[in-house]
Amino acid sequence: MRYRTLGATGTVVSTQCLGTMTFGNETDEEGSFAQLDRFVERGGTFVDTADVYSAGVSEEIVGRWLRARPGARDSLVIATKGRFAMGPGGNDAGLSRVHLTRALEASLRRLGVEAVDLYQAHAWDPLTPLPETLRFFDDAVRAGKIRYAGVSNFTGWQLQKAALLTAHLGLTPIVTLQPQYNLLARDIEFELTDVCHNEGIGILPWSPLGGGWLTGKYRRDTPPTGATRLGENPERGVEAYAGRNADERTWRIVDAVAEVADKRGTSMAAVALAWLADRPAVTSVILGARTVEQLDDNLAAADLRLDAEETRLLDEASAPRVADYPYGAAGVQQRARELPAG
Repeated sequence: MRYRTLGATGTVVSTQCLGTMTFGNETDEEGSFAQLDRFVERGGTFVDTADVYSAGVSEEIVGRWLRARPGARDSLVIATKGRFAMGPGGNDAGLSRVHLTRALEASLRRLGVEAVDLYQAHAWDPLTPLPETLRFFDDAVRAGKIRYAGVSNFTGWQLQKAALLTAHLGLTPIVTLQPQYNLLARDIEFELTDVCHNEGIGILPWSPLGGGWLTGKYRRDTPPTGATRLGENPERGVEAYAGRNADERTWRIVDAVAEVADKRGTSMAAVALAWLADRPAVTSVILGARTVEQLDDNLAAADLRLDAEETRLLDEASAPRVADYPYGAAGVQQRARELPAG
């Protein structure tokens, strides 16, 4: 396992983070405990959850595991999130001071801890003025209930505005962004990665395996069945599969990952995770396993480093589509400027 600092902070985390969205849903408590034990055994120090995962059950499972493993809390950096609805009321969702106060207190109770190391806005809230949310984060840090603040699923302008406001108002900074990011979904590179690099914000990618597509479990023109996320939900699965199956870029990427995996004698999942872990500004990649066996396969990527040729192959196969403006050639031309020849 490798380690990095959490964004621009001095807190050290493993470059793989155990995501717990499956806990209490696709993975029962015994299986969840087994994943946590294996992750820590392999050197993992970073665990991410959210209040909305299994309607609070994921946090409760993590809390019971912590109580059953004396001393485990001191070796882990624990992150959770609030924003989405946890009840039917108008203040049971959002990033308002009212909702986040209740949400954070509930998360602390479920986890059985006095503070969480990273508390994240799970998504943008158009109803709440951003300064209200940022001041809540600052107050929670001062109260000793959270140590750092982060956001998830923000767009480029939203993240940049948050970074500028915290600096202008003298509030606790945003130290992480949790976005969807993988070889199949690289659109955050148009804006968000630059914001993160410039502001010292660490990226925590979710869905690093593209919903299983980058593991090689799906085949061209063969609709999924059985023990896969798409196969177990036929109505949704057929539609989701059809869209990506029809896109030649999907198979170009899958073939490139398979080529590198065959050369290295490792799994496609390990290759996809290793590529992502070494992207600029990435702090830690969030793993989302349903079983210990899947987790073991993902953990194999912890120490895998791709060489320049392997990285180039994957970069070229997965290059995001670029419209002409503002990110294509016409847009680049508008922003280009060079010093006069001397």
